[in-house]
Amino acid sequence: MSAQSEGNYAEALQNYYEAMRLEIDPYDRSYILYNIGLIHTSNGEHTKALEYYFRALERNPFLPQAFNNMAVICHYVRLSTL
Repeated sequence: MSAQSEGNYAEALQNYYEAMRLEIDPYDRSYILYNIGLIHTSNGEHTKALEYYFRALERNPFLPQAFNNMAVICHYVRLSTL
C-alpha cells in the first residue's frame, strides 16, 4: 500500500497482483481487488475499476466503499456524456 499512497501506481498494481496470486482468503482478496479498483479509478480507467469493484463485491458483499465508488463512477460517466 505504500507504493499506492506514494502515487507509484504501476508498482502498486504489481504488488496487488502478486498478493492476489498468494492470498487464498476471499475476504482478504476482496480488499486487494478493491485496492486495484482504486488505482484504476485514479488512472481514469473507469471500466476496469468497475470490473475490480464488482469482483471485490462477489467475494465480500458487505464492502460499502466499493458500492459507493461504483456509484460515483456511474454518476461521473453520466455527467461527462451530457
